[in-house]
Amino acid sequence: MSEPESAPPVDYIAQTRATYDALGYPPYQWVRNETPAPWAPFTGSLEKASLSLIASGGIYVRGQRAFHFKDDASYRVIDTSVSREDLRITHFAYDVTDAREDPNVVFPIEPLHDLVEEGFLGSITPQAFTFMGGIYSARKVREELAPAMVERVRDQRADIALLVPV
Repeated sequence: MSEPESAPPVDYIAQTRATYDALGYPPYQWVRNETPAPWAPFTGSLEKASLSLIASGGIYVRGQRAFHFKDDASYRVIDTSVSREDLRITHFAYDVTDAREDPNVVFPIEPLHDLVEEGFLGSITPQAFTFMGGIYSARKVREELAPAMVERVRDQRADIALLVPV
């Protein structure tokens, strides 16, 4: 059996610039933070940990308002017992075809449930949180969205958070 060919690395900066240019948007302005992120190392056991899922792929549930395309800094709360059939996706900065076919590629809720069933992960919080990445306003992210995500994760009493960027 031969080894599969490995794909070359994706130059996300060049790809993002090309996508924004093709859509007629001004060049994407990458955020440069003055101070490092306040990461906290996890010292517990994954087998006992409660995980909160946060994803930026524009995922929402049937019946919720879809994300829009003009600097939408809102977020959606998704019950983690959600059925795949009820998940919807909208995003302006990536081709959502594969994500609509299998939302787990941007919102890995089923694999996380599998990890809980296998005993590798303690639990998943009752709610997950999603937003649409590609937000131009770093101020909105810093002052509104990020603090809201921190508060929601704390309210869920999560030990760890899995951030799924798109």
